[in-house]
Formats: sequence, structure tokens, C-alpha cells
Amino acid sequence: MSLATKSANFLDYLEAWLESRPAAAFDELIPEPNKTAIISVDVINGFLYEGPLSSPRVAPIGGHIANLMQSSWDRGMRDILLVQDAHTEDSLEFEAFGEHVIKGTYQAETVDEIKTLPFYKEMTTIYKDSVHPALNNGFDEWVDQRKHINTFIVVGDVTDICAYQLATYLKLRANAYHQKHRVIVPTNCVQTWHLSVEDAKSTPAMPHHGDMLHATFLYHMALNGIDVVKEIKS
Repeated sequence: MSLATKSANFLDYLEAWLESRPAAAFDELIPEPNKTAIISVDVINGFLYEGPLSSPRVAPIGGHIANLMQSSWDRGMRDILLVQDAHTEDSLEFEAFGEHVIKGTYQAETVDEIKTLPFYKEMTTIYKDSVHPALNNGFDEWVDQRKHINTFIVVGDVTDICAYQLATYLKLRANAYHQKHRVIVPTNCVQTWHLSVEDAKSTPAMPHHGDMLHATFLYHMALNGIDVVKEIKS
């Protein structure tokens, strides 16, 4: 029996599970905005608009994320962290993903949807040289300095790599230190790219089924105790 045949029932379940994620009202989901942080990963030009790893599937999340940040700020949230790729020219990550998002280039800049928010300069930006959010960059220090935070909203791209690494790291880190931290992922604020098997034949890249991997990794976040919601409605 093929893997496709054996997986058919689960894939039907997975699709229904993703479709059933609730749209949560902000004030009900986040009763204490002053104890909540938004952490955004890789919402930069090089993944949304320009460069070899940019994708039109990912681009729309920029507006959703900016709207969520504005709604959160209006309610008193003041802890917003941008974790962003900014690679050195000899980055070892290029062995897996090819050259992208060199530090100091347009690709490495925050998207305009976020940069034009009136409180953009009040956000903190931390740079990374790998898909992990917290290696050799001060991420843990930022979190540790905010003992009042008990809820993290994770947004960004891509669902199955950096957003997944960020959300699960926050949850597993909290578990390891016996901290009751809640991690929330709104599905309209994360996305991944698509590359078909046929199109991949003419490139050095591996195929990447965007819809399936988006759903699968959101499901795996939920398996790890992360709250996956359709959106956070203002």
C-alpha cells in the first residue's frame, strides 16, 4: 500500500482540523495585553517581495501582521520583537538554502507594512544567521528580561521552518524551566512557499508542497501545546 493511500484518512482529517481553527476575539484571547508579546520572524523583503526565497504566497501576511501589531499596541501591548535573517556573505546556511538576505541589503529590511507603523522604532530587532531564532543573537536575554510576559504570539514565515522553530522553541523552553507560558499562532499571520515536483526538476531545490507543509507544521505546533487559531480579530 502506498504512502498516499495509507495517509488519505489522516490528510482528510488534517484539512478539516485546519479549517476548524477558531477565529478568536482579541479581548477574549488576550485578556492581559501588557503581559503579552508579539514575536515576528523573518517578515522582511527577502521572503515576501524580492529575492530567490520570496513568495507571493507569503507576501499577504505582512498586512495581517501589521494590523495585529496595531491592534495590540492600541490595547497597551508594548513588547514586540522582530527576529530577522541578516546573513554574512559566508553564511553556512547557504549550503542548504542558497544565498539570500545578505546583511545590509534591501532583502534584509523589515517590510514597509511594519516599518510605517507609528511605533516601529519602539520595537526591538534581533538578527539571526540560521533558521533557529535563539542561537548566538541575544534572543534568550530579551525573553529573560521580561519576567512579566506569560503569553507569546508568534507570526511570520515560513510556517514549516523559522516560524515552527520559533513557536516550538518558546513552548519547549517554557516547559524546561517550568514556566506557564502560552504560545499562540494565528494562521493568517504565517505562511510558506510552494514548489511543485515538476518545477523542482529544473532547479537545484527540493519540491515543497506549500499547502500540505503549512497544515502539517501547524498541526505539529498544536501537538506541542501551542494554541493555533485562524486569526485574532480586533
